[in-house]
Amino acid sequence: MKKVSIFNEVIGPIMRGPSSSHTAASYHLGKLIRDLLDEAPKQVIISFAKNGSYAEVYHQQGSDLGFATGIMGKEIISDGFTDALRNAENTGIDIQFKVKEFEQKVHPNTISITGVSKDGFEIDVLAKSIGGGAVQVDELNKWPVNITGDSYEIIIDFDTRKSDIIKSELGRCEGIISVSERSRGTRSLITQKMSKSPGENTLKRLSDIDGVCRVWRINPFFYTPIGEALFSSAQDMVSSAMERNLSLGRVSLTYESTLLGISEKDALDEMYRRYLLMKSGVENGLKLQEGMQLLTPTAGKIMKAEKEGKLYTGGIHTRAAVRALAVMHVNSSMGVVCAAPTGGAAGTLPGVFITLFEEKGLGKEEIALAMFAASAVGLILATKGTFAAEVAGCQVEIGAAGAMGAAAVVEVAGGSAKEACEAAAISFQNTMGSVCDLVQGIVEIPCHTRNAVAASSAFVCADLIMGGYINPVPLDETIDAVMSVGKMLPRELRCTALGGIALAPSALRMKNLKHAQDSVNMVGDS
Repeated sequence: MKKVSIFNEVIGPIMRGPSSSHTAASYHLGKLIRDLLDEAPKQVIISFAKNGSYAEVYHQQGSDLGFATGIMGKEIISDGFTDALRNAENTGIDIQFKVKEFEQKVHPNTISITGVSKDGFEIDVLAKSIGGGAVQVDELNKWPVNITGDSYEIIIDFDTRKSDIIKSELGRCEGIISVSERSRGTRSLITQKMSKSPGENTLKRLSDIDGVCRVWRINPFFYTPIGEALFSSAQDMVSSAMERNLSLGRVSLTYESTLLGISEKDALDEMYRRYLLMKSGVENGLKLQEGMQLLTPTAGKIMKAEKEGKLYTGGIHTRAAVRALAVMHVNSSMGVVCAAPTGGAAGTLPGVFITLFEEKGLGKEEIALAMFAASAVGLILATKGTFAAEVAGCQVEIGAAGAMGAAAVVEVAGGSAKEACEAAAISFQNTMGSVCDLVQGIVEIPCHTRNAVAASSAFVCADLIMGGYINPVPLDETIDAVMSVGKMLPRELRCTALGGIALAPSALRMKNLKHAQDSVNMVGDS
């Protein structure tokens, strides 16, 4: 059974905007490259698939900054993120970006990376971003591997005749999760995943074995799943909740604490920490007046008009929408957000959660459980499908966030796990087929208003179910349909800015405000 962690893939990671698939994932791959070279490299050449998504939007979405930040060993939320390329160059690291044809059919977010250390050691990596900031390294120096950043790993390239000695040494490590071995002629590669870091002495003993060519240590950037995944479908999840007499939020909490081997209290605390980050994003976004590329921030203006009774309807739905919009303003300005479930959908759930907390008088545990209820829906999508718009369109990013938000509202309203999943299902059914057609490759139009509408509609879908609407197509079947539709979408409608509203004449004529302002500042500085 696939082990999907909520904190790794659903409510997280904590990142700078705008895109988890392109910004956070690039940062994670940069960190992996640094680990594989044991130090800051001399040169890294990053090549994107010609017909993939990265090739079209890697600069607009900060992929280049993400790679540079990870390669330098800096934190993605550090203040120097926007100057990462310049800082890398100043420290003697040559980072190049290229677009090329791949011989085999590849994932839309496939990346080929060549790295050279300062002592001349080279690595070749084939990897991909798989949605929500998650990554997967498929090849290391032509060896098949499966590096995902959710465990410590030792990888050893060695003379096959030394296999017994190496296995004996590796067997002394603590927290072994799995071991895989591959052979090719006289050489072999062993990969050992662990929940605990191997010590320097272990690495030295392995390196000193005659016949060992190279030893790599990979450090995780996600939590390590060490327990069992309690369920992998919505049907099993609801059944588990009913058997234990738990709400969706409670059964989701049990799932995550069991998977990660942490207490439920620690899991609740970690979820609430992410809520506080979302709350900060709303507050900062409502005050923001500049910093985006195509749009001028308007969330604060709209919220003021709502509070003054100047809007025709207003109310909780509008306030949730505005709060979602505010977070997306921060996201577009390269501010810190929580990818929940992705960077491009980072506004929807904060819009729902902060509205529930502030307007329904929830306590710390209640809001954390609402977030776990939302996570349960994302968990099923991550298990059965993807959060990558490059694979299945906007329906699995903002559409997913809206469905997750609907489940959260039902949780707070005292609904059952089944009702929460039904609310999520009808929300998904109303966003099915939604394309990713971001204008000029920038996560602003139509992403900002889609986040706002998704936050607002979460309350509507919850009310429909709680009021008695009977949904005939369950969540599992709905998610299967979503993925089927996603596979039918042409490349032009999956995060390439080559179709949909991205090709509208007005969209093509829009000026990049941030680049224009940067040019003015440069002239002024000179």
